Amino acid sequence: MPWEPIKLNSGHYIPSIGFGTWKTGNGQGPIDQVKQALGNGFTHIDTAQAYKNEEETGVALKETELSRSDVYVTTKYSGSNGLDIPTSINNSLNSLGVSDVDLYLVHSPRLAVPDIPTCWAQMEKVNEDGLAKSIGISNFGVQHMETLLASAKVKPAVNQILLHPYVYRRQKPILEYAAKNGIIIEAYSALIPITQLPGGPLDKPLNEIAAKFGVTTEQILMAWTKAKGAVVVTSSSKKERLQGYIAAGDITLSEEDIAAIDAAGALGEEKPF
Repeated sequence: MPWEPIKLNSGHYIPSIGFGTWKTGNGQGPIDQVKQALGNGFTHIDTAQAYKNEEETGVALKETELSRSDVYVTTKYSGSNGLDIPTSINNSLNSLGVSDVDLYLVHSPRLAVPDIPTCWAQMEKVNEDGLAKSIGISNFGVQHMETLLASAKVKPAVNQILLHPYVYRRQKPILEYAAKNGIIIEAYSALIPITQLPGGPLDKPLNEIAAKFGVTTEQILMAWTKAKGAVVVTSSSKKERLQGYIAAGDITLSEEDIAAIDAAGALGEEKPF
């Protein structure tokens, strides 16, 4: 398999590429897109309370030919409507039409009210009650993780963060701290250098490496993210792109390729993200 599952500190395995519902909207659109992703090699769906499409995700899960055990489901506590974690997880499970999720994340450290230790204790209760097989965090910096681990009984399984070459140097301390503590990094918005910041220093090495492999620059960014040990969370409404993302798991970049992308990313890191 190109995208090998990664073992989490919880003992469970997470598929190393996931389809995110962040920008898929509401109504029939996200239902169709999630079903399309599941029909084209994705087995990991990443949603959140804040995305307001957990119900649509649940419909897609019900309508897919895959069984519940074949799909890895992530959702997040986003503090929507001022609801607490115990209420939110139950609302999410009802919306998704499942009895538990594979991974439940705190969407941001600013949602840790009144503080990180109290918030994390509630997340641990979600895990203990069997409502989430694994629990984790999102957008947490090193100091946030230090505060959390100082009182945690259960370590976060993952930290889902913004990760692409233009922010790699800035985010590297988070990657290093997570690795040291057995926390897997999940990467979102890996394609920003192409989709939002074209014309930067990365264009040249990405184009050259893509030409060498006979693939797209998007696939090279996916392979770079994988090479950093991160789980990729991505999205597209186009079937061909989804298939390309799955195929990117077969690309193994050389150390020179990775170094060239890292260097170009550092040159462009002052750009607005």
